[in-house]
Amino acid sequence: MNFLDIIQKKKENKVLSQSEMEFFIENYVKGEIPDYQVSAFLMAIYFNKLNLDETYYLTKAMIDSGETVDLSEVPGSKVDKHSTGGVGDTVTLVLGPLLASVGLVFAKMSGRGLGHTGGTLDKLEAIPGFNINIGGRDFIEILKKSNIAVIGQTENIVPADKLLYALRDATATVDNVSLIASSILSKKIALGTDALVLDVKVGNGAFMKDLSSAVELSKLMVELGKKFGRNTKAIITSMEEPLGDAIGNSLEVIEAINILKGKKKGHLKDIALRIGAKLMLMEGISSSEEEAIKVLEGKISDGSAVEKFKEMVELQGGDKTYIDDTDKFKKSSIIKEIYAEESGYVKSIEAIEIGIASRDLGAGRHKKGDVLDLSAGIYLHKKIGDLVEKGDKLATIYTEKENEVEGAIQRIKAAYAFSDKKEDYKLVLEEID
Repeated sequence: MNFLDIIQKKKENKVLSQSEMEFFIENYVKGEIPDYQVSAFLMAIYFNKLNLDETYYLTKAMIDSGETVDLSEVPGSKVDKHSTGGVGDTVTLVLGPLLASVGLVFAKMSGRGLGHTGGTLDKLEAIPGFNINIGGRDFIEILKKSNIAVIGQTENIVPADKLLYALRDATATVDNVSLIASSILSKKIALGTDALVLDVKVGNGAFMKDLSSAVELSKLMVELGKKFGRNTKAIITSMEEPLGDAIGNSLEVIEAINILKGKKKGHLKDIALRIGAKLMLMEGISSSEEEAIKVLEGKISDGSAVEKFKEMVELQGGDKTYIDDTDKFKKSSIIKEIYAEESGYVKSIEAIEIGIASRDLGAGRHKKGDVLDLSAGIYLHKKIGDLVEKGDKLATIYTEKENEVEGAIQRIKAAYAFSDKKEDYKLVLEEID
């Protein structure tokens, strides 16, 4: 088999076979196919697309390029969720402990952030001592003990994805639904959970900018998951404003803790409850979404959920006293308040602008390898639909970068738009079953 022939075939918009996809991935990972040929192949895929079978063959070959995790010895239903990412998206830190507290096993491999905010691993590392570098055996033992573990992806899980993603980023071929779906699903299927909910974000603060693209991606991933025998569903949620009120690593951890303690409400909690209820229904431990949400709310009220969070932190080497007393988290030396310059209802908040401001304050990365300021970020006091009087506090910024303060203030002010009428904000746009 010759890779040049495979490129030519896809350039002519012909359907590739499983053996051709396997040949491509196997030899690319071995270093026997050069990047310049793979770049041409990715561009052919970008323009001519892959059908469902081709996407399945690609995903399976990517999974087979490395190790998989066998969770069969962990008792109970193993569940996972994946978000396509956004601003203030701390769902994992709320959802995981909630699911563990009702008896489901929340097994998750997460990533770091690159761009306007930190990733789940960065957020957890705001807790002193928290270890995300846990091997397969220890991962399984922690799951057996507490039903929850969140760790970093190992080098041996889907190595093909690391190679392909870097090249896609460098060749402007990131935004192809088959390439996105195979990247996400290969890592999720390799983990070996029983059920998966995909939270596909859409809006100005998300990767997917329009609903039709989000629906297309969601449907493809659900179909792919089912082809692998995985119970898979998706919800499409709005990222027209930051999901949580906190944007920044330790700030987001504190917000998640306060939700688990029953001290805070809002869209972040709502999405965590919605996804949690869906997974409970999928795994047969509840008969309706309403009943499941009631059970999850009960786990917040009786303290079970926050205790699961503390248990996870302790088993992964973190200092659990930070969960009891969030005042222990490091504070920024520069704290500035931003006040409204007009009155009205908040009509919109450009999530991407809030994310960029948070990044510039030190909470996100401009490039891979940048060191984060885990205490930096933004807290929003007003969200869409809230009534604001001139002079009300809109946001608070936290940073060590004095030279970025004025730019962040202006960016945040410009991100807000006001109206004389209250706007409804639809959080869940569609569900894909």
